Amino acid sequence: MNKVESFDRPAVPDERLKTGRRWSGPLFGLSVLFLLVGGLAFGGWQAYLLHRETVATSEQLRDFVPNVRVAAVRASEGSVVVTLPATTLAFAAANVFARASGYIDKRDVDIGDRVKQGQLLAEITAPEVDHQIAQAGATLAQLESAVVQAQANMGLAQDTWNRDSPLVAKGWVSAQQGTTDVQNLKATEAAVKVAQANVTAQRAQLLVLNQQKVYQSVVAPFDGVITQRNIDVGSLVQADAVSGTFMFTVMQSNVVRAQVYVPQDQAFGLGPGIDAVVRVPEIPGRTFGGKVTRIADALQPDTRTLLTEIDISNPDGALTPGTYCTIELHIPRKTPSLLVPADAVIFNESGLHVAVLENGVVHFRQISVERDFGTEVEVREGVTQGDPVILNPPVNLVDGSRAQVLPNAAAPK
Repeated sequence: MNKVESFDRPAVPDERLKTGRRWSGPLFGLSVLFLLVGGLAFGGWQAYLLHRETVATSEQLRDFVPNVRVAAVRASEGSVVVTLPATTLAFAAANVFARASGYIDKRDVDIGDRVKQGQLLAEITAPEVDHQIAQAGATLAQLESAVVQAQANMGLAQDTWNRDSPLVAKGWVSAQQGTTDVQNLKATEAAVKVAQANVTAQRAQLLVLNQQKVYQSVVAPFDGVITQRNIDVGSLVQADAVSGTFMFTVMQSNVVRAQVYVPQDQAFGLGPGIDAVVRVPEIPGRTFGGKVTRIADALQPDTRTLLTEIDISNPDGALTPGTYCTIELHIPRKTPSLLVPADAVIFNESGLHVAVLENGVVHFRQISVERDFGTEVEVREGVTQGDPVILNPPVNLVDGSRAQVLPNAAAPK
């Protein structure tokens, strides 16, 4: 085996070892102390710089005056335009029933025909009515002859009493004869009255029969259009107040009506004479003029709406009863209102507000919105006409802060 040679290190004196151990501890402590002091100083300096930056930012925010866009609050128009759905109705509609019994001898109209007032619609034949009229006329002649006979009898009784009355007064004729003459005269006078009454009754009966004859000609009650027909030539019709035959339906169409229910918040100010514009979806590009003619005196309690009736001129018959349409009403305002751009409305936990810029200072005002028109809202309180309201106000805008109008920025109207 090879022998490994060993080299011995030189011996260090004990005094030097003791001196090195004596200084190593304090030096390490000073190093740690210096590092700690330096760290604290660096941290303090950084905190100071951050504080300075925060103060500067706060001062900058405090002194910063944002540029904003404003729009003036304007008064609403003198009338409010309301558009409501409606259905057209015939101005007048009549169901024509038979007033005379018989068979249809002639029919001159059909569904869709336009007729004039008094125009013949159908003719009813009833020969028995003609016979009854002839019989009633003959009876009337008999009764009129009976009147003449009764009047002759009364004249004879009057002459008899005129001759006997002086004789009765002188006693040349008995009182019994005088009494008989007087009673005969009264009886003949009563007979004349009865005969005359019979003539009057018979004449009335003849008028009834003649009216039945007139009812055999069915005529239009007014200008209009035939919308329903239930009879034809040869049909048997009955004249009865309850179960009479329903023959035609006639509707007046030169003027049509429409009924709408106007909500309560728009009904005040509505009255007869207000203009209305009627539009039908199936007739694009054309409008029909109308006027409010009648309104109910009270609101419907269940819907809080006011029943309103509009008359619409329809000379060419373009509008037909039963058509769906929309009616535009121009209702005068009873109470003033203001319009505010929707971009200016602020909604928070306190309600609806707008920011008004007065002399460069922002003031928040609470508003009450009546209607929302999309780009504008109608308010009744909180602002006045001409107030400049801030559009799209910043979220950090507070009451009392300062702001200035953005230069060269035109506010939307």
